[in-house]
Amino acid sequence: MKKALFNWSSGKDSALALYKILQNPDFKIEYLLTSVNHQFQRISMHGVRVELLEQQAKSIGIPLEIMQIPEMPSMEVYENVMQQTLEKLKEKGITHSVFGDIFLEDLRQYREDKLATIGFEGVFPIWKIPTKDLIQEFIASGFKTIVVCVNERYLDQSFVGRIIDQQFIDDLPENVDVCGENGEFHTFCFDGPIFQKPIEFETGEIVYRKYEKPKQESSNTACDSDDSTAYDYGFWYCDLIPK
Repeated sequence: MKKALFNWSSGKDSALALYKILQNPDFKIEYLLTSVNHQFQRISMHGVRVELLEQQAKSIGIPLEIMQIPEMPSMEVYENVMQQTLEKLKEKGITHSVFGDIFLEDLRQYREDKLATIGFEGVFPIWKIPTKDLIQEFIASGFKTIVVCVNERYLDQSFVGRIIDQQFIDDLPENVDVCGENGEFHTFCFDGPIFQKPIEFETGEIVYRKYEKPKQESSNTACDSDDSTAYDYGFWYCDLIPK
């Protein structure tokens, strides 16, 4: 079996991709890798508290590797931290890096190019599966997830803090991908077949944030959007409080 790390965002696409790769006898997932905002100790882009991330990993039963990064790192800073992390994991026999990407071609190419410089290979278990099919499979498989961040360019405040179900899907505007693959929204997955037990939390306050455009290229815009106009819009976040 090939030893691999899984790039875990805490959201639904990660959960479904992990579910699929765990059924693949060619790979053994040794670590979950998650980038965390060092200042606030929350998952980058999603804004979810580290305590809930740690509960996810414990319930999944796979060791968690946290990558501490600044709030808005430059590409150089982000890539240096990532390279150091991967080189450390390579010493433990890791050869593959698994992602929950679906159809962003440029992002996949970027990942594969950077991995190749370290001697890693990328794996994409849900690549090119239509997102309408993915979200239905996600729900049918028994996963449960809550929306923790929305980009106001696409969705208003009413969508943040909602559980993704058929009603949520039906309420989405036509220009919004049902999996939020273009950075329209992000989620926190709290139950499903990969978990030994559900992650318990309460919903806290909903906050609005608008980010200043960085002076140099950033690896990590709000809600993980690579759109050059991302900073013209704000983002709604729903805080989740561990029980």
